[in-house]
Amino acid sequence: MTQHAKSWTLKPGAMTLGDLRAVWAAPAKLILAAEAYRVIEDSAAAVQAIVAKGDAAYGINTGFGLLAKTRIPDEKLEQLQRNLILSHSVGTGELLSDAVVRLVMLMKIGSLARGYSGVRPLIIDTLIALYNAGIMPAIPAKGSVGASGDLAPLSHMTLAMLGVGDVRVNGALMPAPEALAQAGIAPVVLAAKEGLALINGTQVSNALALHGLFMAERLLEAAMVTGALSLDAAKGSDSPFDARVHAVRGQPGQILAAQMYRQLVANSAIRASHLEGDERVQDPYSLRCQPQVMGACLDLICNAGRTLLIEANAVTDNPLIFQDGPNGQVQIVSGGNFHAEPVAFAADTLALAIAEIGALAERRIALLIDATLSGLPPFLVRDPGVNSGFMIAHVTAAALASENKSLAHPASVDSLPTSANQEDHVSMATFAGRRLDDMAHNTAVIVGIELLAAAQGIDFHRPLKTSPQLEHVHQQLRQKVPFFDADRFFAPDIEAAKQMVIRGELSSTCKNLFAPLYA
Repeated sequence: MTQHAKSWTLKPGAMTLGDLRAVWAAPAKLILAAEAYRVIEDSAAAVQAIVAKGDAAYGINTGFGLLAKTRIPDEKLEQLQRNLILSHSVGTGELLSDAVVRLVMLMKIGSLARGYSGVRPLIIDTLIALYNAGIMPAIPAKGSVGASGDLAPLSHMTLAMLGVGDVRVNGALMPAPEALAQAGIAPVVLAAKEGLALINGTQVSNALALHGLFMAERLLEAAMVTGALSLDAAKGSDSPFDARVHAVRGQPGQILAAQMYRQLVANSAIRASHLEGDERVQDPYSLRCQPQVMGACLDLICNAGRTLLIEANAVTDNPLIFQDGPNGQVQIVSGGNFHAEPVAFAADTLALAIAEIGALAERRIALLIDATLSGLPPFLVRDPGVNSGFMIAHVTAAALASENKSLAHPASVDSLPTSANQEDHVSMATFAGRRLDDMAHNTAVIVGIELLAAAQGIDFHRPLKTSPQLEHVHQQLRQKVPFFDADRFFAPDIEAAKQMVIRGELSSTCKNLFAPLYA
C-alpha cells in the first residue's frame, strides 16, 4: 500500500532524536535488527512456561487492576487478552495524526523488542507489517490519564492488529479487516500477556510530547529569524548580542542563541546606516533580551528532548519479565514504569517554552506597529487612517498569546484516582502532550504575523537591505505574500506565513546556522 523511499534498521533501545524526527516527518520502511529476535523468543518462552506450570502471575493468568486476584483458567487466556483490548477501547475525540501514530507504533515496537514483555515475535512482526504498509490504527486523542500507561489509546492501536475497527490508509478511513486483507496481513490471536503488553506503556503520551518537541524546535528557529528581522526593521542595535555579555553569565542556551542572532544580522546595510548618530541608548526588552529569553527556551527544549528520548527507548510495560534471577530463574516483577510522570514534566516545560516564544513575538509585533517605538509608519501601512494595516492582526496575536498562557498551566499537577482507587495517582501526561499541538499552532500564527510585520518594516527601509540571510527569508515570503500596500483580505496572508513557520521554511535556509542548537 505504501512505497517507501528509504528504510532503516531499528536497534531496540538505541533510537536517537534524529531517528524519531525522521519518522515524525515522513514514513520510512522499518526493519527490526535480527539480533533482537533471540531475546524476544526467550521472553515469550518464559511466559509460556509460566502458563504450563500453572502458577498465578499478574497479567498472564489473572484479571487486571482491582481484579488482579481473580485467577483465569488456561482455556480462557486468549479470551482474556481479547476482552482486555475490546473493553479498553474507549477513547474519544479527534484521531491522532499519522505522524503521531507512526511514533506510537515505532516506540511500542522498540519497547516490546527489548525482550521484557513476553510477546511472541509474531506480535512485533505484525505491528511492523502494519507500519510498513502505511496502515495507521485509528486512535482517538482523548481517554488516557497517563497511568497505568495509555491503556485506551493503545487498545485502539491493538484493535487494528486484531482486524477490528477502523484504520487510516493514505489519509482515508477504512475497515481494519479490509485494509489487512489488501496488505496480506493476517489478524493476530493474542496469547497470554500479549494484550496487556501492547496496551500498558507510555508510548501515546510520549509521541504527543515528541510531536510538541519537534514543533517547538521549528518555532524556536522561526522566531529567532523573525526576531532578527524585527530588530533590523526597528533599527535596533546588535550590540546586546556581543559574545562577552553572554559568556559572563554562562547560560548555555543563551550563549548559543546570541551566536545565532549575531550571524542572522551580520552584514546588514540597515544596521550600518544607523551605527552613527542614533540617539537611542537601549532597545526595549523584546529586542534586546532575545538571547536571554530564547536561550532559556532552548535549554527547556533540549532538556525535554533528553527526557523524551530516554522514554522513547524505555520499557514501560507491567509486569516485566526478567530472566536473570537466582540460578537463571525467570522472575515476573510488577512495577510502575507505565506511570508517565517524566513525560508529563517534559511536556509541561515544553508548554512554557512554546508560550514564551509566542509571547515575545507578540511584543515585537506591538513594537513594530507603534510608530513612536519603531520609527515606522503607524500600523505598518501607507495612508494610515484610511488603512488599518496590521492593527487587528496584532489583536489576533495578542488573543493567541493569552490563550497559550492558560494552556501552559502544568497538567502534571492534576491527578484523579481511577480503578476503584487502585490507580490512585496519575500523571495526566497524555493531555500534557496533546495540548502542545494547539499551543504550537497558536504560536505559529503569532510568529507568522511577526514575519509579515517585520518584512513590511524592511520594505519601508528600501533601498537599504537587511543581512544576506534575512534577505533570503524576505524573498521567500514575498514569493507567497506581496507587500501590504493597502488594506486587503488579510487572513490568507497570515495562513501562508503560518505554514512557512510550521513547515520549517524560515530555518531551512539557515540549517548550518541552526545545526549547533540540538547537538
